[in-house]
Amino acid sequence: MSCELETVGSWDTALIEAIQGGLPLVERPFAAVAAAIGLDEAAVLARLGELLASGTIKRLGVVVRHQELGYRANAMVVWDLPDEAVDGLGERIGTLPFVTLCYRRPRRLPDWPYNLFTMIHGRGREAVLEHVAAISRILDLGAVPHAVLFSGQRFKQRGAHYRSARLASETPGSSGHGPDAASPRRPATRSVPVPLESGSRA
Repeated sequence: MSCELETVGSWDTALIEAIQGGLPLVERPFAAVAAAIGLDEAAVLARLGELLASGTIKRLGVVVRHQELGYRANAMVVWDLPDEAVDGLGERIGTLPFVTLCYRRPRRLPDWPYNLFTMIHGRGREAVLEHVAAISRILDLGAVPHAVLFSGQRFKQRGAHYRSARLASETPGSSGHGPDAASPRRPATRSVPVPLESGSRA
């Protein structure tokens, strides 16, 4: 069935509600989503592209459950790098195959001097620590203060969820229509960092 997106707000709400719990595990997931909300596959793909381009949907990607893949340990490794070198070092660290996230954050002095955060997964803690040692060795960071924060508990992993059109319409001051009626809610995922070790300040 072909349908033009004339009622943008209601179609967007239906589309977001249909995909926020995850795509169906079928050969053509977007066709299944389209059938569920009364559009065709091309219209769904086109509108998702527009919502991503406008920033209404920030990101569309895969939530990887690393433990099910055999990676039983993960750690956020934080580094106290010289401010003038952090961008260049961060780019180099981020290209390493065992680093899954790498980003800069402001220091929170005096208690938190770290300005580069790197996420590393491994099949065990020993593997993660070997990767940390490899970073230090490859980039000559042996004297740089750092801390390895292993996750102590895993919570449910999922993407962002949004309020439904029904809930939005019940909120005072809300029209219940359009993308701005879907207010983001914090995903129920987080890690509990457990400090293991830290480098000594040079």
